[in-house]
Amino acid sequence: MSKVQFIEIEEDRVDQRLDNFLTYVLNNVPKSRVYRLIRKGEVRINGKRAKPDTKLNEGDMVRIPPVSDAIKAVATVEPGQKLRQDLKAAVVYEDELMLAINKPSGLAVHGGSGLKLGLIEALRADRPEEKFLELVHRIDRDTSGILLIAKKRKSLVLMQDEFRLKKNLQKTYWCLVSGIWPSDTNSVDAPLLRHEESQTGERRVSVHKDGKPSLTRFRLLKQFADCAWVEAQPVTGRTHQIRVHCQYAGCPILGDDKYQDAATQAIAHGLGLKRLFLHAVQIRLPHPIERTELTINAELDPRLQSLLTGLTAKES
Repeated sequence: MSKVQFIEIEEDRVDQRLDNFLTYVLNNVPKSRVYRLIRKGEVRINGKRAKPDTKLNEGDMVRIPPVSDAIKAVATVEPGQKLRQDLKAAVVYEDELMLAINKPSGLAVHGGSGLKLGLIEALRADRPEEKFLELVHRIDRDTSGILLIAKKRKSLVLMQDEFRLKKNLQKTYWCLVSGIWPSDTNSVDAPLLRHEESQTGERRVSVHKDGKPSLTRFRLLKQFADCAWVEAQPVTGRTHQIRVHCQYAGCPILGDDKYQDAATQAIAHGLGLKRLFLHAVQIRLPHPIERTELTINAELDPRLQSLLTGLTAKES
C-alpha cells in the first residue's frame, strides 16, 4: 500500500479492536509495524489518535498511512481449479451467517510457516463477493472433517464464545488406532505440555505434570484384530489432544507421523494408509442467532470409509 487509505467501518466490524482490524487489513505487514503505526498516531479514527484496544463503531472512518516499506515480499497465490471445485463440494452446511466445510486431510486451515495458501485464503479468493470470511476455530492440517467459517462478525464472536465456554458445544471425532483398546478406558484425563524437539525444532505435545488440564472422552466403536475404531470427544481443546491421549492410552492413531510407534507404522503400512486416520465427524452447537441446536455431520473420506468397510468384512 503506497498511499493513504481511508476505510469506513461497516456493521461486520463493529466492536472489533483496532489492532485486530489492522492486522486483517494489513495481513502481510509485521504486527510490530502495525503497533508502531498506532503508537505514533499515524492511524486515526475519525481524525483522532486511537489505542490498539479501541473498539470500532459503524460509520467510523479509519485512516491507514502508506506502509509499503513494511510489506513483506509475499507472492499472491490463486487457488487452482481443482481446489476451488473440491471446496465447493466440501460445503456441508451454509446459511447467511456461517458455513461448514468437510476439510480434506493435508490442507492447512490458513497460510503461514512456509505455506502460501490455506483453506481460508482459497475460500476468500473463490468468493470475492463475501466481505467477511473468518475461521471460527482450527483443526490440524492432517486431520479431516468439519471446519466452521463465519460470514459475519457477529456470528464469529458468538460461535467463538461457544468454543471458549464449551457448555453447549460438542465435537466428535473418529479415529483408527493400533492395538487393543483398553476396555476400562472411557476417558483420558492427562495434562498436556507443548514443547519443541531440541534437535529438529519441531513442535510436539506430551503428557506432563506441568501441562494444561486436558480431558478426552472415548468410546470403542469396533475392535478389529490389530486395530480399533474409536470415537473421541475432546472436552478441552489442546493442541494434538486426541492424538497424544490415544498414544497415552497405549493405542497411537494410525498414520500419525508425530506420535506413532514402529508397530503402529507397520499396521498402517499393511492397510495401505497414507494419512492420519483422524476425522472430525460431527459438531453440535447453538446456531449463532437462532440459538436452536445445530448438528453438522461430515462423511469420511471414501478411502477411509473403504478401509473401515474392508476391516468390518474381515471380522464378519
